[in-house]
Amino acid sequence: MPQPDLPISQIAQLLEVPEDALRTLMADRRPAGDTTLVALTVTEAARRIGIGRTKLYEYVSSGEIASVKIGSLRRIPSEAVNDFLARRLSATDFGAAA
Repeated sequence: MPQPDLPISQIAQLLEVPEDALRTLMADRRPAGDTTLVALTVTEAARRIGIGRTKLYEYVSSGEIASVKIGSLRRIPSEAVNDFLARRLSATDFGAAA
């Protein structure tokens, strides 16, 4: 079984649930959308992250999330979404919640 990009043990700890239970829930969950896509539209990538298109375009423009231009189309590699979230998670100080 491949290792997930996000630290599941840390997420389980924050949610105060057993890690095994979280892993089981994740394995049982039905994926939404086409998980075989290797490149996403900006709208698809924004929906996966849970942010708006405008905010995702800001991240693309600043270079915080990788993208590629194919003809006149802008695409976000699906790995770039995972990498972006992993970087944001590691940069977040969970102890400083408001």
